[in-house]
Amino acid sequence: MNLRAVTLAERPELESVLWKLDSGWPTFIDYDPVTTFVDLAVDRFPEFLFIVFDGDDPVAKVLSVPFHWKGKDPEELLPGGWDWVLSTAFLQDREGITPNSVSALEISIRTDAQGRGLAPRLLAMLADNCRRLGFHDLVAPVRPTHKHLRPHMAMDEYARETRDDGLPTDPWLRVHARAGGRLLRTCPASMTIAGNLQQWREWTALPFDSTGSVEVPGALVPVDVNLDWDLAVYVEPNVWVHHALDQR
Repeated sequence: MNLRAVTLAERPELESVLWKLDSGWPTFIDYDPVTTFVDLAVDRFPEFLFIVFDGDDPVAKVLSVPFHWKGKDPEELLPGGWDWVLSTAFLQDREGITPNSVSALEISIRTDAQGRGLAPRLLAMLADNCRRLGFHDLVAPVRPTHKHLRPHMAMDEYARETRDDGLPTDPWLRVHARAGGRLLRTCPASMTIAGNLQQWREWTALPFDSTGSVEVPGALVPVDVNLDWDLAVYVEPNVWVHHALDQR
């Protein structure tokens, strides 16, 4: 494949392409209220967002934001994961704090282009973009691709699972490990999505007719449901991964 990355800073008119690119993520993910900041990132951080083309065909998107990582200390990467780092990037920007690191937000491939080995190349493109912009630390609140198949397994345990060759069992964590990424810690509340039961029925086509834990296709952990409160809450765990980029 003849891949090339085009940032929204270079071609802002590609914003519509960015939003139309379907990567097959579960519908309910779009209803994390913090995702509003992604829309704002198009205007504030366009050089950190890019579309990957195969020739003239858009096949993937890569979203990231700059932020200040205090002391480069793993403990400073908070349990809020994706929600925390995205909101922090904007709060720090408003306060005039100079960023020293980049966090990935999303690396996703168009559904009909998946399975072609693009993931490592996209991660490499993100690392190259970070270097181009003068950054040498890349982190990511990684959403393991096969965790949804084991929703009742603790993320700590899942992330530690390895194959005979010592690499993570999960395919996406394995891509990061092969690229030199170091698994730091889990972020147990990386995304939080709450809605009434009718909303969840629309998002998932499931009945949501009993109180308790409900397994939802694509969810990494069960959704907690309370009929008396007309409320269902999904709190997604991710895994913080750090890439120390070289000076190339």
